[in-house]
Amino acid sequence: MYNIIADLHTHTIASTHAYSTIAEMAVSARDKGLYALAITDHASPMPGGPGPWYFSNLRSSVPLFYKDVLILAGIEADVIDFEGHLDLEPIDEERLDWVVASIHDVGFPGLENPDFDKCTALWLGVAKNPAVNVIGHSGSPKFAYDYEKVIPAFGANGKLVEINSHSFDVRADNIKNCRQIALTCKKYGVSIVVDSDAHFETQIADFHPALQMLEEISFPEELIVNSSKERLHAYLEKHSKIAKLLPNT
Repeated sequence: MYNIIADLHTHTIASTHAYSTIAEMAVSARDKGLYALAITDHASPMPGGPGPWYFSNLRSSVPLFYKDVLILAGIEADVIDFEGHLDLEPIDEERLDWVVASIHDVGFPGLENPDFDKCTALWLGVAKNPAVNVIGHSGSPKFAYDYEKVIPAFGANGKLVEINSHSFDVRADNIKNCRQIALTCKKYGVSIVVDSDAHFETQIADFHPALQMLEEISFPEELIVNSSKERLHAYLEKHSKIAKLLPNT
């Protein structure tokens, strides 16, 4: 079984469909032996998203290390059109450490009538966005895209492809595509992260369904960025402003 040392996609009560505080999430991460935790609440335009000051104030308010856990101040930003634009405000982009880019089918007018070519262009646009770290749960059949074309572009642009464990519980129609995405990452040597997408403190580090699938396809551990502190630090050194704050990087 792989050793995952960081949960890099989680939600707090600031996303009003989640139910724990940052402090509660950090305690759970510590108690489960994690080194790092990314707090990635939804951007304000998402239904139930936090207010306009939440993200610009997050890094300055939450300690870098809290409850002995490295806390990444992040966001789950929504893709809002087929050009790959995000609902990420420039001031938030400047002040955050970690950006997960995802699609949620919540009626953004720029995402009406998706098709394979539109969604391929969408993710190629996201791949070029220097603010993005993670491609979040991209296995939706409604927004299916050309994995052979797009996943190498993710890798070339330093994007980590997420294998979202929560999808195995709540997005059953995504599971087949999640496996194919992982296989394509393996084929092209593209790095991934395994995340819980936790919405409550007990879900922190709940990686089992995703890890089981990765074991079934013999996915290389060296391509899982959050499988060691060294791999995570190496990625942050290249792709996150937080690197300059970390010891021994």
